[in-house]
Amino acid sequence: MAEPGGNGRAPATSHADPRGDPFLRTQFAVPARPVTFLRRDRLAGHLDEALLTPLTVVHGAAGAGKTLLAADWASTRDEPVAWLTAQVADKGGGTFWAYLLEALRLAGVTTSADAGLPAEAGRADDRLLTRLAAELSTRNTPVILVVDEYDRVTDPEIADQLEFVLRQAGHGMRLVLVTRTEPLLPLHRYRAAGTITEIRNAELAFTPGEAAALLALHGLRLPADDVGALVERTRGWAAGLRLCALAAQGETDPRTFLKEFEADRTTIADFLLAEVLKRQTAGTQDLLLRVSVLERFCPDLANALTGRTDAERVLTALHGQNAFVEYLGHAWFRLHPLFGEILRAHLRVRSPELEAELHRRAARWLRRSGSLGEALGHAAAAEDWETAARAVIGDLALGEVFTGLHCDDLSRLFSRMGPEPASAATDLVRAACELSRCEVARGSSRLRRAAQALAAQAGPADGDPADLAATRLSCAFLETLVARLTGAPAQAERAARFAEQVRRDVPDALLEAHPELIALLLTHLGSARLWAGRVRDARAALTTVVDSSGTGATQQARRECLGHLALIDYLRGWPGRAERTALATVTAADRGGPPPAPGPGLASLVLAAVAVERDELDRAQALLDAAVDARHPPPDPVTQAGRAIVTGRILLARGDPQAALEAADRAVVADVASPWAEAHTASVAAAAHLAEGRPEMAVKLLQDAPGDEPVCLVGAAQAELAAGRFEAAAELLDRMRPQGDLGPAITVRAALVRARLAGEDGDHAAQRGLVSRALREARRERLRRPFAEAGPWLRTLPLGALAEGWLIRCGPTRRGSPARAGEQPAPPVVEELSGRERDVLRRLAQMMPTEEIAADLYVSVNTVKTHLKSVYRKLAVNRRHDAVRRARELGLL
Repeated sequence: MAEPGGNGRAPATSHADPRGDPFLRTQFAVPARPVTFLRRDRLAGHLDEALLTPLTVVHGAAGAGKTLLAADWASTRDEPVAWLTAQVADKGGGTFWAYLLEALRLAGVTTSADAGLPAEAGRADDRLLTRLAAELSTRNTPVILVVDEYDRVTDPEIADQLEFVLRQAGHGMRLVLVTRTEPLLPLHRYRAAGTITEIRNAELAFTPGEAAALLALHGLRLPADDVGALVERTRGWAAGLRLCALAAQGETDPRTFLKEFEADRTTIADFLLAEVLKRQTAGTQDLLLRVSVLERFCPDLANALTGRTDAERVLTALHGQNAFVEYLGHAWFRLHPLFGEILRAHLRVRSPELEAELHRRAARWLRRSGSLGEALGHAAAAEDWETAARAVIGDLALGEVFTGLHCDDLSRLFSRMGPEPASAATDLVRAACELSRCEVARGSSRLRRAAQALAAQAGPADGDPADLAATRLSCAFLETLVARLTGAPAQAERAARFAEQVRRDVPDALLEAHPELIALLLTHLGSARLWAGRVRDARAALTTVVDSSGTGATQQARRECLGHLALIDYLRGWPGRAERTALATVTAADRGGPPPAPGPGLASLVLAAVAVERDELDRAQALLDAAVDARHPPPDPVTQAGRAIVTGRILLARGDPQAALEAADRAVVADVASPWAEAHTASVAAAAHLAEGRPEMAVKLLQDAPGDEPVCLVGAAQAELAAGRFEAAAELLDRMRPQGDLGPAITVRAALVRARLAGEDGDHAAQRGLVSRALREARRERLRRPFAEAGPWLRTLPLGALAEGWLIRCGPTRRGSPARAGEQPAPPVVEELSGRERDVLRRLAQMMPTEEIAADLYVSVNTVKTHLKSVYRKLAVNRRHDAVRRARELGLL
């Protein structure tokens, strides 16, 4: 080694550092790329911008692929590239600069003897740095200096000196720093000036396409979904993907391995524990292990789990070091998924009893902060079901078990709860879950036990007053629901009154945060009132929910209320109004094209009933099918009764009175009878008896129905008329006069009965006037069914223009020939023939007997008879010959 010169500087020919040790040649070697290295053009293209800016920083986590990226890029450059791995940065500034100068020399960048070399290991002379910068600034072609592992440079003096040389070298040098952490340089200046190129951790992450290409280099070809899942789990982390690919190569089923591998049992765990966890201090390691039980965390939550106060500083530092702590914004962080898995496994080994306690602490903190969902997850993870139940009840969130927003999550979570513990809170949660599945008996039993436990609590001394009030309100809410499901309106009223009392003691913030509970309570109360026949009071409760500001939490309650209000409109005889109300349950986002069915529930039942009134029987059947969820029975008596009534009316319209009678006879189990349900089922049953020629039975059924329900009065008048008791029929209709707000579905039928009575009295002018009035009222609502039910006498009347286009078909009476002057218009056609009915009709026109029609269509004789019966009804005839003639008049043959 040459002797130092008189100026104290080592000569430029030295090949040793200031300590006299030879240079470690590995520090200047560009790392070799493995055979399975994947060149990513998007990153290489971005790195090309390093030639345009003096400073480039590639910073990412351990194993992010930053070194291999820089090495691959450097190997393709025509410009001189000096490579230095900064492992010697902790040996002092002089040593670092000696290595950096040697890297430049090996790249062909020579410095003059006047620049010299560092003479001391601990420092570099300012004069040396000034002369180096001056010489570099004179270069025509810039030298590219890549400093790998720059995160090892922790001495601010080295960083200041490097920044000085970079700034003074100007165009003569391009500095590329490869680092795990943000370097000790004034990056804000470069960013403000736009003179820095940065490739960060997120950009280094593999895309699904790149991951698929990398796996293919390892001989693995996976479906796109599997690759996407692997990228999601690894967050595109280069080392994780490579280690997974290497491990999968030795598996008989690589696809299953990559789906299900346990991170803590792979080389990934060894890598992260060695490269990330063990590099931290003992205190930081403890913090990382404790927060590993969390999906996300903020400094305050981390402090609650660790008992320390400096989590914000530690987490910020870890994020800045790319230590697999991701920043989510708004002071929240999370661990890289694989790192989290490994830390949790490590925690169970080191402190197996600690995990449950950490979950309990997290649950308490998260509940106080308002994060109920996360709090419940941690309470369940600790199997602390008492805390979980108290959180749901105390936060007034029990309604979420029913709303559809989180009901599935809550049901799954609490399905893991065993028989213990048993408290008011746990019994209420169990009852809610069972009632949501319509397990009324079990839910009611739990609810009674919870109510007894609450009654034994004397007052606030037994617990937090707000929690106690919320628990009592939740209990009253469930009692109202049970009353609705069992048809017990008096019980619903008592529970609602108690709820109103305890509601005053519940903090407004809780009521505002969970409006669904009160909305559902009013829905149940309205349904119970409707079952009792207290229509005005029911409408008041239901309208309160509908008129309240709609939120996602109350949307389900609002839809249920609209379904009940639609039913009220239908029962009062207003099908058009009922239809509009029922369709309002379909949100604006659901609309587009023809109005869709609202799905299972009361609204679809009402729409089916309206379709029957319009004699759209196929649509009615489809809506009835949509209204009933085969997996779940109708939840309450209102819906059960509605289903029976609509089913019976469809069967009546299809000409099957016996089946209609069976549908009407289906018992609805309830604590008290419903006047409207009894009246309408009696009406269906009476119509079935009347269709089969038993008017006396129909009269008796309707006489036994409760009160003066309009539908019963009209039905009884029809039955009395069929029995030939005209005065009795008129008296029944007269009893309807005091009734107000009756819609056309009732008044049209009443008008048609009066018209027939007028005809029997010989008052044909009055008869025509009543029929005309009925047509005018029915036309607005497109009501066809009342005219189909009126009987053959109506066909003798000229219905005229009031019936054209919606009730009867007008036009040619025979193919191609116009109707003759003075010819009677065709009788009403209220329903299209089905395809099979047309097949039967065509064979009927060929004079084929019933047996031949059956053989020709490959169906039974009884099936043909059923189709014939339906054809006769739809064409308003009674014989084969008349059916063929009528079909030809209508152009059907």
